[in-house]
Amino acid sequence: MVVNEDIIHRKGTRKVSEIPSDVLMLLNQGKIESVNLTEWQAVQHITLLKNVLPSIGLKEKLEYIITEVEKQKVETGMKAIRLIGSLLDTVLMDESATKKEELITICAHHVSDSVRCWAAFMNKKNDYSLEEKLLYIQPFAADHHFGVREIAWMSIREDLSANIKKSVDLLTEWAKSEDENIRRFSLESIRPRGVWTKHIEILKEEPQIALPILNLLKSDSAKYVQDSVGNWLNDASKTQAEWVKNLCDEWQKESPTKATERIIKKAQRTIVKG
Repeated sequence: MVVNEDIIHRKGTRKVSEIPSDVLMLLNQGKIESVNLTEWQAVQHITLLKNVLPSIGLKEKLEYIITEVEKQKVETGMKAIRLIGSLLDTVLMDESATKKEELITICAHHVSDSVRCWAAFMNKKNDYSLEEKLLYIQPFAADHHFGVREIAWMSIREDLSANIKKSVDLLTEWAKSEDENIRRFSLESIRPRGVWTKHIEILKEEPQIALPILNLLKSDSAKYVQDSVGNWLNDASKTQAEWVKNLCDEWQKESPTKATERIIKKAQRTIVKG
């Protein structure tokens, strides 16, 4: 099926009720990506399951997964994605390792960003090391779609939080990446307060643990990364205001760049208001 160019290059609407019916249909068929948060949240994941699973050879698993999703009464947004990804991971345990890898690859490269989001939760075996889990999630962290990138860090945040010092050691290498999406993930995934997720209490009290990453990104050229650094420090400022202020003063002397200045302004916005 060839999708109309006007649909592919649409800007998206502000309200779910304003999404054109043909666009919503294509989103729920898994034929196109969402272009903004409104569309992303509007996807009906049960409908998407009905369209996608038979096409990738998982028709026999469809009834079980839909029944479980209906029990939880979640069909849209983050909760649906987390649940469906986990259910798919469970049903794929019945498949051979080769078949499972093949199906994960299909989902991870699917045209639908929602299906790629499911895939981010399809490798949650407890016996995988943190290094293995990060290796798995890296392509999702580098995805061109904003929604997949957000789901990527949400899917592994609990694992990162459980051993924060080791996580910082591993993510410090990510902070050196040429890919700004990977650099951004290195910090966004361990924000002290985060968004739509549990706080990391140890980083609220001891933000200095993340200094190896923060110092690498203090003058990053990408605004996407700058925003993450500024937001991270703003999170920390709500419990360790003096530490954040001192770090910003230090950075201002060491790195008098526009990038650092922008980060510092964002980092201290709660302190200034206070």
